[in-house]
Amino acid sequence: MKVTKLFLTALTGAWILASSGMAFAEPDPKLWGVMKEAFFEKREIQDADFMKIDAPRRAESGAQVPVTYMIDNAAAKGVVIKKLYAFVDANPIPLTATYHLTDGLGNFNLSTRIRFETDAFVRLVGETADGKLYLASREIREAGGCGGTVDGYEAQISASAGKIKIKVDEPVKIGSATPATFNIKHTMRTGLQRELVSQGFVPAFYIKQAAFTYNGKPVMTVDVGVGTAEDPYFKFDFVPDAPGKLSVVATDNEGKTFTQEVEVKS
Repeated sequence: MKVTKLFLTALTGAWILASSGMAFAEPDPKLWGVMKEAFFEKREIQDADFMKIDAPRRAESGAQVPVTYMIDNAAAKGVVIKKLYAFVDANPIPLTATYHLTDGLGNFNLSTRIRFETDAFVRLVGETADGKLYLASREIREAGGCGGTVDGYEAQISASAGKIKIKVDEPVKIGSATPATFNIKHTMRTGLQRELVSQGFVPAFYIKQAAFTYNGKPVMTVDVGVGTAEDPYFKFDFVPDAPGKLSVVATDNEGKTFTQEVEVKS
């Protein structure tokens, strides 16, 4: 996907307004047209009622906004989404994550937490194997989650990063949708935050990818962006076809790798 100069200029302007305390009073629908062209050029995108975004109209904190993404396979009537792009269109870095989907998920149902710099729309763009695009949108009001100041203590932050918790809800019924919860300790520095004392920008430091497999077969891979909230959290349904192990391999932007697995019994 090519990001054009026009898109970067528009988003930089939004970021400057937000930083100076003059953030949009309400979500700006004009941003989507710029972002759509930047990421998808002239490709057609159809509105889709089989994709849903569940989220509060006003979140309690811009640093931790809960959202749930859903795809109803029956309502899709044969449309099979293989990739999902999740955006917050007024964030300085709008792509919060890209989800690579498999049949092992059944009906896609995933909850996570994202960041908001100002009131904005969440946009979910689904892509099929043959490149067709589908759109779902939701307006959310919240601010202040991408920039701001942070304390130092980089040694402690680095040492604690990468601790994973993963669990599968019981009882498990083989062949049926089963909720799994993944949480990894990580500060998810955006590169836009300033150090509290020096006021210099703190380098970006974030989980870059989380790849889930079941008995060695791919279930879902998440390309994680800095718009994902601190201590990334994903709760999703998958369909185990036999007893086995759900595994995850996470990597950060410094090349470190973190792994964990959980045994699944019927």
